[in-house]
Amino acid sequence: MEGKLANKTALVTGGGRGIGEAICQTFAREGARVAVADIDLSTAQATADSLPTEGLALEMDVTSKDQVQAGFARTLEQFGHLDILVNNAGYVAFCSFEDCSEELWHRTIDINLKGTFLCIQAVVAHMKERGTGNIISMTSLAAKAGGLAVGPPYTAAKAGILSMCIGLARSCAPYKVRVNTIAPGVIDTAMTRGPQHAHLIDQIPLGEKGTPDDVANCALFLASEDSRHITGETIDVNGGLWMD
Repeated sequence: MEGKLANKTALVTGGGRGIGEAICQTFAREGARVAVADIDLSTAQATADSLPTEGLALEMDVTSKDQVQAGFARTLEQFGHLDILVNNAGYVAFCSFEDCSEELWHRTIDINLKGTFLCIQAVVAHMKERGTGNIISMTSLAAKAGGLAVGPPYTAAKAGILSMCIGLARSCAPYKVRVNTIAPGVIDTAMTRGPQHAHLIDQIPLGEKGTPDDVANCALFLASEDSRHITGETIDVNGGLWMD
């Protein structure tokens, strides 16, 4: 199959639904074979089965090093190598500084920040050894704006991802492994259909929420040779809600 990602393999976490599913579908349409990782195996399997290229469903809790390592090993067993990692799995809960519990803090940090780190740790040696690779992680508008509609643990986790990936990009550049992040704003998923985001929609200069495909198309750009000279960058997908 031809396309911008022909002969490439990708692993997408949180790939069973929403933005992750859109990324899996977009990558597959461009020729990539895709390992769809999700904590819910049934959604991962449904997405993998619907792809126009070879798909692999993985049950993966990104907070578990054992599950992450096993998923990466299974991907190599199936596809032989890994070209692209998309760290998309995430978790958000709405809280304030006053009412954020320690349990919620740990859960949010573990899924978003620790999970991203564990996935990077699992694949980076493989990519460096091959002298090629592409790591794309989801940060957020919250990391730049200090939250707006989410609580402090999510904001802190997403800011940590942004900063961590800059350091990773520097360390990986000599090995031709590129590292970038995407910062979605208000994207039309289940996470943004509650009242917490309602006040932000009217503030979007382009006049509407983004779609999962908007984020997926950005991920495709970063995963392809179209962005061959870009690393250590964050691309905002927010309709102008935050400009820098």
